[in-house]
Amino acid sequence: MPDLEHPDDPRDGAKLKAVLVLVATIAFVLSPLLSQPFTGFDPAQMPIQVDDPPIQPAGYAFAIWGVIYLWLLASAGFGLIRRDTAPDWDRARWPLFASLAIGAGWIAVALSAPVMATILIWAMLIGAVLALLHGTNQDRAWFALPLGLYAGWLTAASCVALGTVAMGYGLGSQTSLSWIMLLAALGIALPLALRLRVASYPIAVAWALIGIVAANGFGPFGIAAGLGAAALLTLALRQITA
Repeated sequence: MPDLEHPDDPRDGAKLKAVLVLVATIAFVLSPLLSQPFTGFDPAQMPIQVDDPPIQPAGYAFAIWGVIYLWLLASAGFGLIRRDTAPDWDRARWPLFASLAIGAGWIAVALSAPVMATILIWAMLIGAVLALLHGTNQDRAWFALPLGLYAGWLTAASCVALGTVAMGYGLGSQTSLSWIMLLAALGIALPLALRLRVASYPIAVAWALIGIVAANGFGPFGIAAGLGAAALLTLALRQITA
C-alpha cells in the first residue's frame, strides 16, 4: 500500500513496477498451458507452404523454454521480495514488463497471425535487451543471467520467425533466406554478447545454432551454424572465466 504520509514516494512506484513484472512473468509462464501447443507457424496461413526450413532448429532445442520460464519466475519473485525499491533493478522494469506482457499473448497470436507474431517477437527481444542494458550489474544469478538466456533465445527465435514468414510470402528461397537469417542472428548476437557481457546470452544463441546443426546435419549450412555456435560458446567461456 502507498504511504499516505508520503504520497509521492518514488519507492511506491518501484514496488508497483516490481509487482507488475511478477504478474507479467506469471502470465508469460502460464501462457503455454492456456493455449494450443505451438510447434511453428501454420504453413496454411501463408501464401507459400514452408515446411522445416533450414533455419529452424531441431525440436529438442525448444526445451530451453522450461529453464527460461522457471528462471524468469525466480528472478521476478526475488526482485519483488528483495529488490523492490532497488534503483538498479527498477531501471529495467518497464522494458522487461513490456517484453513479458507481449510474450504472455504471443502464442495465441502466433497460432493465427504469423506476420503480427513476427513483429511482436522482435518487440519482445528489444524489451529484453533494453532491460539488460539498463539493469543491475549485481545479483547476476537473479537478474542478468535469466534475462540473458531469455534475450539470447529471442535473438535466434526472432530471426527464425522473420525468415520463415519471408519464405512464406515468397521473398526468397528457403536456402537463401536461411543463410541471410543465420548471418543476421550472428550479426546481432556477437556484438550484443560483447556489449552485455552476460554469458547466458551467447549460450542461448549457441544452443539454438546447435539445434540448427542437428536439424541440417553437416552440410555447408550446418557447418556454418556450428562454427557460429563454437564462436559464441568460446566467448561465453571467456566471460565466465574473466
